[in-house]
Amino acid sequence: MLLSAAMTAGAASKYDNADTIVVARDGTGQFRNIDDAIEVCRAFMDYHKVIYVKRGTYKEKLVLPSWLQNIEICGEDRDQTIITNDDHANIPTADRPGGMGTFRTYTMKVEGNGITFRNITIENNSARLGQAVALHIEGDRMVFVNCRFLGHQDTIYTGKAGSRVLFDHCYIEGTTDFIFGPSTAWFEECHIHCKANSYITAASTPQDIVYGYVFNRCTVTAADDVTKVYLGRPWRDYAYTLFMHCTLPRQIRPEGWHHWQKEREQTARYLEFENTGEGAATDKRVPWSHQLSKKEAAKITLDNVFRREDGWLPKL
Repeated sequence: MLLSAAMTAGAASKYDNADTIVVARDGTGQFRNIDDAIEVCRAFMDYHKVIYVKRGTYKEKLVLPSWLQNIEICGEDRDQTIITNDDHANIPTADRPGGMGTFRTYTMKVEGNGITFRNITIENNSARLGQAVALHIEGDRMVFVNCRFLGHQDTIYTGKAGSRVLFDHCYIEGTTDFIFGPSTAWFEECHIHCKANSYITAASTPQDIVYGYVFNRCTVTAADDVTKVYLGRPWRDYAYTLFMHCTLPRQIRPEGWHHWQKEREQTARYLEFENTGEGAATDKRVPWSHQLSKKEAAKITLDNVFRREDGWLPKL
């Protein structure tokens, strides 16, 4: 009896393989919830595992833990495969009656490494009553392809210094500081939509990290009632943000950037190169920002920004 139980416990899970797991709210997959599919994935997998999520709205608060790697979560349709939740920072909890705080509001928190998302929407659908994170990233070697990120304040938190994140052809919207944190992130041909008079980015790049946020060939738009948007403000000293080859709308403030705190003008690394559009004029930019030369811009490549000893380089 004991021997049989031990043998059963030691047997491999039927999901311990490279086969695709299907999630569907209508019951046509192996699971109805994404969290259940995540739970059956083996720790530290050395093979590529796809969780295919059919069209539907999945109200879940998800964590991909640190022991998961080589996972790909792929939606059937970007606009109709939606992971959503509605926590915001001012919701009281039993142990925090004053509010749960920004960093517990996530819809999706990713702690594992080497994880890819494709064709899916991650949303924080809370009322506009405080910070409300849709995506919270702690892992390294993260890739998001053709995804949507919907929210208001603090939509995307890139939360680990030195970690590498690629957003490729994604849609990101928000109000205040809706892309923020210390990670190194490359945004390739993304659509950045501003829903309020405020700030797009709030990088907190550490002093010893060479690159922070790089927006390449992105299109920035703003809602009709928006009149003044800043490209960014430094959440911490040494914040790094670069917009290059981007299209900037008329709502971008002529000065471009805000210091948040006056002393951060001394350390902020705010850069632009060959942007176009009504908001791209540089003659009134703050003097502590920098317009790259062609020689300087030539060094800003995906390879240089993401280069580490592990040799990881995602494909565009």
